[in-house]
Amino acid sequence: MLRSMRPEDQPKIRSEVSSRLFDSVLAQTQRGDQHRLSEVINDNLYHELERLRRGDCDGDPAADKSFYMDLRRKLPHASDAQQQKMLRTLLDRFVDEICGNFDERVYRVSTRFVPLALGGLLTGLSPGRLLEGLDVQGSLDRHVVIDGDVEQVHRLNELGTLVFAPTHVSNLDSVVLGYTFHRMGLPPVIYGAGLNLFTNRLMGYFMRNLGAYTVDRRKTAPLYKNSLKEYATATLEMGYNNLFFPGGTRCRNGAIETQLKKGLLGTSIGAYRNNLTARADTGRIFIVPVNLSFPLVLEAATLIREHLRRSGRARYIIVDDEFSRARRWFDFIRGLVTMDAKIHVTFGDALDPFGNDLNEDGDSLDPTGRVIDPARYLHVDGKPAADTRRDMEYTRMVSSKLMDRYRQNNVALETHALAFTCLELYRRNASEQDLYRFLRSLGPEMSLNMDEVEQTLGELIDQLQALEAAGKIRCTDAIREGDIDTIIRRGLRSFGTYHTTPVLERRGVRIHLGDTNLLFYYRNRLEGYGLLGAPNLLEGDTIS
Repeated sequence: MLRSMRPEDQPKIRSEVSSRLFDSVLAQTQRGDQHRLSEVINDNLYHELERLRRGDCDGDPAADKSFYMDLRRKLPHASDAQQQKMLRTLLDRFVDEICGNFDERVYRVSTRFVPLALGGLLTGLSPGRLLEGLDVQGSLDRHVVIDGDVEQVHRLNELGTLVFAPTHVSNLDSVVLGYTFHRMGLPPVIYGAGLNLFTNRLMGYFMRNLGAYTVDRRKTAPLYKNSLKEYATATLEMGYNNLFFPGGTRCRNGAIETQLKKGLLGTSIGAYRNNLTARADTGRIFIVPVNLSFPLVLEAATLIREHLRRSGRARYIIVDDEFSRARRWFDFIRGLVTMDAKIHVTFGDALDPFGNDLNEDGDSLDPTGRVIDPARYLHVDGKPAADTRRDMEYTRMVSSKLMDRYRQNNVALETHALAFTCLELYRRNASEQDLYRFLRSLGPEMSLNMDEVEQTLGELIDQLQALEAAGKIRCTDAIREGDIDTIIRRGLRSFGTYHTTPVLERRGVRIHLGDTNLLFYYRNRLEGYGLLGAPNLLEGDTIS
């Protein structure tokens, strides 16, 4: 709703978040809902010291350890007043680390520089030629396709506050989305950025000054997690559009998210309830699903490798990947334009904080299409009130609706279709039934006859077209038109452009396998649609 964060709101939000959490913890300990205050403090100190012991730290770990150890030494002898001061100190430390900044000057520079720089990479222009006024903006516009109900997004932005909930493919997602919002004329958003993203100095500078708040997924202290949620809640209450990645982290296996984290997603209910209580003009909150579809993924090799390791999975934080290497950025973006590839940003139908559909005026609808008052979902004895279990169920309903939207607005690209076809043909001819042994059994000596690929790809296209007609997926023009030659040509060109080893490569009348893991990664974007009678390879350890 608001254009950008007002400078006077930044310290106000910091103070509000810290004070709310302070009052909440004191109230719970005094009611007996939690352990004594000293135990709450000690538990958070334990989590932080354990993190430091594991080496999960940046900055000055020695200073951090000294700070926490000093609090731990003083805690057993601290009076009630001293314990409250320790709690305030911990909360201020967490909140200060999390809170983002917004600098209008940096925003103006970024909205001019980022499209110019990305456009230059896409067209291969030198810095000198960028200054000649060539149409690099037009090139960038051609390579980022914005689809879905864009008009609804604009209407809802005028009616209330938006929570954008995108799929999470790459660390480039925030760059692409920021450019998309600017191109659409939407205000900048508040969003959480993983601490590892700040290893890229240029990106780190812009994110720190464009409203990104820091999320350190290595931190497990309850007060830290609650600080994250309360910060998002407070910014929503004040009318600032937010962006959450409900998947929590980049999807390692390349598929559409099938499990969502509900912590930040649930903050929309808390913010809506607080606005109802305060009778705030910014009360209405809408959740907008967004699908990001890349023909190639910058960090695909690292992501699928970590998925296949199967150890840690979502708990494993990749610190050094392709995103942090400037040269790989350049190669990736240049690769996209070389093959004239397009990144698709698709907006799904928006929801209210409880998972209800909306009409054109932003009114909530029940399953029969009747207009309802969503405020009644929060009433206890006629007034808005918190109920943790009830609100968790509402958030679960939103999560389920989002996953449905993600599947419906997933764009089947040429790379996805070709990868799915080829891996399915390899699977049909496999003697090994264990998924991981099967993947290891495939190598560069493996190849497929072009006629067989074309025939099976044709079957896949027919099924994708039927799914799109039923509103269950989206397709590119080539897939929609059944242009097999174009699909194969674009798929092979993409697979041979950026990755160190071509995923697939044509030699004569046969297609040879180059990188099994990446073939599996790109194939997984079409997982779960029942295509070609293939099993869901991500649901178990077998391929039958």
